[in-house]
Amino acid sequence: MAVNSSDAGATDGPAHPEPHGGELSQRLNWLRAGVLGANDGIVSTAGIVVGVAGATAERAPIATAGVAGLVAGAVSMALGEYVSVSSQRDSEKAQLAKEKRELRETPGEELEELAELYEEKGLRRETARQVAVELTQHDALAAHVDAELHLDPDELTSPWRAAAASAVSFVSGALLPLVAILVTPTSWRVPVTVAVVLLALGIAGWISARLGGATPRRAVLRVVVGGALGLAVTYGIGWLVGGAVG
Repeated sequence: MAVNSSDAGATDGPAHPEPHGGELSQRLNWLRAGVLGANDGIVSTAGIVVGVAGATAERAPIATAGVAGLVAGAVSMALGEYVSVSSQRDSEKAQLAKEKRELRETPGEELEELAELYEEKGLRRETARQVAVELTQHDALAAHVDAELHLDPDELTSPWRAAAASAVSFVSGALLPLVAILVTPTSWRVPVTVAVVLLALGIAGWISARLGGATPRRAVLRVVVGGALGLAVTYGIGWLVGGAVG
């Protein structure tokens, strides 16, 4: 029927682009989260190793502090993400259970509610009800959770996957300043590390801006200037504390 072809999910035709769009959006969110995790790894680890380098020129303390910061940061990021996503998943499961119960106990009211949702999106009353009836006959739960909760019962967020992705992204970012400061000769150690960090932050800021549809120049400038100030402060604190303790 022609009127249904314009409604996402009313026929087989438009049902395919909608899931693909959702999957693309989900992948972009994962990629954005990965970039932000890498950015955290770069900034936090760089601050540690540059701060220690301000206090001492010996490689062992710098390496120890850097590795400790990398491991602690990765564990913290993974644990925080696991707890956060687990809470989100519990909430999603509770919403799904509630929707199942309502469909089982009051199917007529749920059908009217679904029709009203499609009517609010711009469909005529008759068309909205027909779409609701057809979707309910196909998969009532999927139709309701998509329209009401914007969830896919088969694609709930995985806390383990989120935790692993967060830890990996953090470690990938943290390795850059750690490797840079350990392989560079002592006299060039801090300048090279700062240059590598600022370049990496600029790339991360550009990717983040592009994924979010923002202006890359402003995002890059913001993270680079912020990173430079942060490194200057940590190096200065390390130099002052190292001198005082020494």
